[in-house]
Amino acid sequence: MLTITQALVDQIVAHARQDHPDEACGVIAGPEGTGRPERFIPMLNAAMSPTFYEFDSGDLLKLYREMDDRDEEPVVVYHSHTSTEAHPSRTDISLASEPNAHYVLVSTADTDGLGDFQFRSFRIVDGEVTEEEVAVVEAY
Repeated sequence: MLTITQALVDQIVAHARQDHPDEACGVIAGPEGTGRPERFIPMLNAAMSPTFYEFDSGDLLKLYREMDDRDEEPVVVYHSHTSTEAHPSRTDISLASEPNAHYVLVSTADTDGLGDFQFRSFRIVDGEVTEEEVAVVEAY
């Protein structure tokens, strides 16, 4: 289960809406070994595409060095889908390289009739996708 604050959910959704019609992407870092998402880090979608996201390799290297210096790890890796449901694509699955991370997808398309976005979380390990519950809290 992913436990995440409402403030972080709001930041992810705002980033997805801001970058629409391109996919938005980013990371939420947390203290190493805690599994607690704390620090919101929006990233640039280097692909600048409505159907694909790609972290800039230089930005990603800088981020990992910064997280290492702060004893952090990527707890959440997020991105948006602009015209499909919030579910990992084959490309998303093949690029998932953090087995301990929660992969959050936000859809900015109303694909289920439930509103203008979906917010879902998945674990992706060795190509296996498992959806998980999301508990939204005010604080940890």
